[in-house]
Amino acid sequence: VQLQASGGGLVQAGGSLRLSCTVSGRTLGRYDMGWFRQAPGKEREFVAAVRGNDRTTLYTESVKGRFTIVRDNVKNTVYLQMNSLKPEDTAVYYCAASQRLIMSSLTNPPSWHDWGQGTLVTVSS
Repeated sequence: VQLQASGGGLVQAGGSLRLSCTVSGRTLGRYDMGWFRQAPGKEREFVAAVRGNDRTTLYTESVKGRFTIVRDNVKNTVYLQMNSLKPEDTAVYYCAASQRLIMSSLTNPPSWHDWGQGTLVTVSS
């Protein structure tokens, strides 16, 4: 499956952005979808995921209440709505896809099979 991420940019602290990840080559419905991010000099970290079978969502603690992951199976697109952005949210954001991951593996980057190219989010203070 091919993934195309977009929507990054420069925003002031407290602002909002919506990232999009469009899937091609397969139908989105059967895939677990996730967002990860990687800041300069740091490892790639889990941000959010939504499962394909039951649409269960999972968030890393630091974005709970601020970020929302939503999937639109008709448009074959997954969104990450990011509100109340902070400078520490600055990173390259990647979307990922895989099938039938167990819950405990959703937060682990090597568990995911397909990755998009990344989109840069910069939050100024």
